[in-house]
Amino acid sequence: MSASLKQIEDQARVLTPEERAKLAESLLESLHSPLAEIEKAWADEVEQRVAAFDRGEIPAYPAEDVFAEARRMPR
Repeated sequence: MSASLKQIEDQARVLTPEERAKLAESLLESLHSPLAEIEKAWADEVEQRVAAFDRGEIPAYPAEDVFAEARRMPR
């Protein structure tokens, strides 16, 4: 282990558990950046759809109607 890596590790160990968890999550996401980008895109999409629903721009359907239609679909 390099000296600078050891210093970073020592500094990280004095963080609160919550801060260490955030740091660990951030480091893991950096290893899987395409996945993180996809998750971010989906999170943005969800926020946009919820906002559009709240503004009345997207209709809502009763769950029983949705399930009834799903049961009529071929498998």
